[in-house]
Amino acid sequence: MSEIKRKIEDHGVIGDLRTCALVANDGAIDYFCWPDLDSPSVFSALLDGDDAGLFAIQPNWPEARRQQLYLPDTNILQTRWLDRSGVAEITDYMPLCNREDTQPRLIRRVKVVHGEATFTLRCAPVHDYARAETRATVDQHGVTFCAENHPALRLSGKVDFAAEGNAATATFTLGAGEHREFVLGCADDEKVDEEKTALCFQETLRFWRDWSAQSTYRGRWQEMVTRSALTLKLLTSWKHGSIAAAATFGLPEELGGERNWDYRASWLRDASFSMYALMRLGYVDEARHFTHWVGRCVENSHHDVEKLQVMYRLDSGTELHESELLNLSGYANSTPVRIGNDAWSQKQLDIYGELMDAVYLANKYGEAISHRGWQHVCKMIDYVGENWNQPDAGIWEMRGEPEHFLHSRLMCWVALDRAIRLGQKRSLSFPYERWLRVRDEIREDIWTNFWNEEKGHFVATRHGDFVDASMLLMPLVRFVGATDADWLATLDIIKDQLVNDGLVKRYNRAETPADGLEGTEGAFVACSFWYVECLARAGRVYEAHFEFEKLLSYANPLGLYAEEFDHQGFALGNTPQALSHLALISAAFFLNRKLNGDDPLWQP
Repeated sequence: MSEIKRKIEDHGVIGDLRTCALVANDGAIDYFCWPDLDSPSVFSALLDGDDAGLFAIQPNWPEARRQQLYLPDTNILQTRWLDRSGVAEITDYMPLCNREDTQPRLIRRVKVVHGEATFTLRCAPVHDYARAETRATVDQHGVTFCAENHPALRLSGKVDFAAEGNAATATFTLGAGEHREFVLGCADDEKVDEEKTALCFQETLRFWRDWSAQSTYRGRWQEMVTRSALTLKLLTSWKHGSIAAAATFGLPEELGGERNWDYRASWLRDASFSMYALMRLGYVDEARHFTHWVGRCVENSHHDVEKLQVMYRLDSGTELHESELLNLSGYANSTPVRIGNDAWSQKQLDIYGELMDAVYLANKYGEAISHRGWQHVCKMIDYVGENWNQPDAGIWEMRGEPEHFLHSRLMCWVALDRAIRLGQKRSLSFPYERWLRVRDEIREDIWTNFWNEEKGHFVATRHGDFVDASMLLMPLVRFVGATDADWLATLDIIKDQLVNDGLVKRYNRAETPADGLEGTEGAFVACSFWYVECLARAGRVYEAHFEFEKLLSYANPLGLYAEEFDHQGFALGNTPQALSHLALISAAFFLNRKLNGDDPLWQP
């Protein structure tokens, strides 16, 4: 396995509500999809090597200490070098794409705080996931990067550029207080001009600070909760209202392994988690826009419940065909590097519960459901009532044979439960007796077929022996009491079999034949935060508090989380991961109430 030049946790993320870029702590932007988050990448060095595309700027201080930080309450990132010769910094940000006519621009402001430094710059995009032949051309307006059948890029800045194949290079020296600005964007965008950035920084700074100030969270860990909220906002499409699962594709769940997926899509499963977190923090508009996006997904599935998918494109499109990028060697030689995601065509019955929970929350805290919307709900619930007792791929999107998973069964129960609650709350017409009967049948099935009497705990599959971490949602969705003795016995088994010093694996592969893939994976970040919340709800508040603090220490220096942890708590998988930050917000919110002693006896 080759040496990893820039680790996953060595990156910050910037964005403009249309796309995102990863900025490493050595001053290199080594991952950037353009012009949209799910467009082909133009910088792919993170998934191969520097020849796959990057934009690097750094001072000639090889022994300097490097650090990164966000300007407070913003997504404006600074990378800093501290050396005997002085202090230098790069401020990276993207002006907001919050109008139809705006195009993505990446702005890099290089400054020497004190001392003097000579910088080297290399901007070398390679279009189409590093598959296209890209050429750089220097003119009076800067450098243009062109590839056949792909939109051209342009770089501007007040330095003497030189072109070398697909790369623009420059060397320049700055003294104390001096700076240079570089703008990368669409070749025909007149705003790609360093002289037109005077207001960009202040406008971007004001947007992020105003947005952060809307949060109603005032508890412990406010800085981490705010960073999680800002990360979720970065993954949100201003145009569509969708929330991407992560900013990246292809980053491995196991170094050198094959579990490398594309997460630049939006999962219906995340709907209820997103609604819950955004509503709790006071971001009603984002929650409403996400609800509207979900509605468009349903429409694009032709209102046919059987065609409802687990995930959709960010524009609510339905097809996400999976393919492999054979030209990329992968992060840490982890192949294949995949784009698209074939899980879109799987049967995952749990999505109906998560979708219905989101509809219920939207009605509780936002807009009342329409007549037509309720008709769609009724059709969906009738479908669940007829199909809940079927095997499926489950929440973890198993690629082996379908099984009867407890989590899928649990969320079918949630679908019926929330629909009944909503119908009663809004005095809507629905077949009360039939839905109530099906809900009770599902509950009875879970207690009969997913409770192992011999072992004395719930199990992950019908008549099985083992547990998986999705079972941690049982008390969180109010199927079982958080202090119920049977649940506490299950929680202890999960701790014994899946938890290692607070890091929670999704399942043990040897016990899960439906997994269907070679190799293993790390601990799942979201599951680790679910575990903390379960401990707090069970009354084990001190233990929950300590485990939560440990999880916070595993964030990267910027407070960001990828999808998984390795055995040392370092990042694995795509980053930053929406579900990880959603779970953090939920755990922080509930644990803070517990620690304050103001939590009511009834726990939602």
